[in-house]
Amino acid sequence: MDFLKNPTHFDFLGMRRKAFIASGILLAVAVVALILRGLAFGIDFTGGTLVELRYADSVQVEEIRDTLVQDGLDDATVQYFGTSRDIMVRMPVDTEASSAQLSNRITETLRAAIPETLADGVSGDVQQCISADDATPRDCQVQMLRVEFVGPQVGEELTERGGQAILWALAGILVYVTLRFQWRFAVASVIALVHDVLFTVGFFALFQLEFSLPVLAAFLAVIGYSLNDTIVVFDRIRENFRKMRKGNRVTIMNEAINQTLSRTILTSSTTLVVVLALLLVGGEVIRGFATALFVGILVGTYSSIFVASPAVLLLGITREDMIPDKKEGAEAEATT
Repeated sequence: MDFLKNPTHFDFLGMRRKAFIASGILLAVAVVALILRGLAFGIDFTGGTLVELRYADSVQVEEIRDTLVQDGLDDATVQYFGTSRDIMVRMPVDTEASSAQLSNRITETLRAAIPETLADGVSGDVQQCISADDATPRDCQVQMLRVEFVGPQVGEELTERGGQAILWALAGILVYVTLRFQWRFAVASVIALVHDVLFTVGFFALFQLEFSLPVLAAFLAVIGYSLNDTIVVFDRIRENFRKMRKGNRVTIMNEAINQTLSRTILTSSTTLVVVLALLLVGGEVIRGFATALFVGILVGTYSSIFVASPAVLLLGITREDMIPDKKEGAEAEATT
């Protein structure tokens, strides 16, 4: 870990061609996955009914799914919700049945699948449920916790506004970086952000992970994180162009990346530790959010070094672009 204390001298820009080839291959895979498989949109975007159930004992998702299929509920999506006793069932929009009818049908189907002997052998939790609610053993073996319905129009509106949020964020970043630095830096930062978002979206499409509102929020957080990392490198590049009188563009920019490398690694590693904890023990509710953050932080750290800075170089940045004009310098002297 000496590189965290002492300056490094890695030739990052010398590896830019290999990095571009690797990024190109990965982005091609992401685009193909999006075209062929698409995103597994959650109920927030597609609309439908969500039912949360709690069993008295641990159950297998496959058995529950088979039970629902046998009852004609072929489109049901079943997954754990926190523990092996908590189950979440998602159903697409049904024009023939209301959400209340659909949730009751799901609950009754799953309760009917419980053997009589199992229902009669009540545990302490089930006995307490019977005493409190005057319910049957089967009612307490499978308890319905929550029912949520999202209409198709709401889902379409969320999809549209989610896409607009990402586009507006990229447009705002383009304006900010142009005013803060220079247009070449702005274009390079947007290229890096599009790279990060496309890669992460492709990851979700490739592995068919659920794309929900929390995941969209994670994408916006990834944009902010990646931009912050990139801005730190850009600021040091601008400073080096003004301070270092010797060396070509590649040498000056490599020096800037190496000078900020320890900060980049420390920030990314500490953030990843927190996100990894959310991913492992946070439960099903925030698993998609944590997954998007984890992948986004990894690729964002990579892009701030191997995509954003090489893109600035390819756009033709020069020392003259970074030197303040005489008017700006005269104003600075007047204020001092």
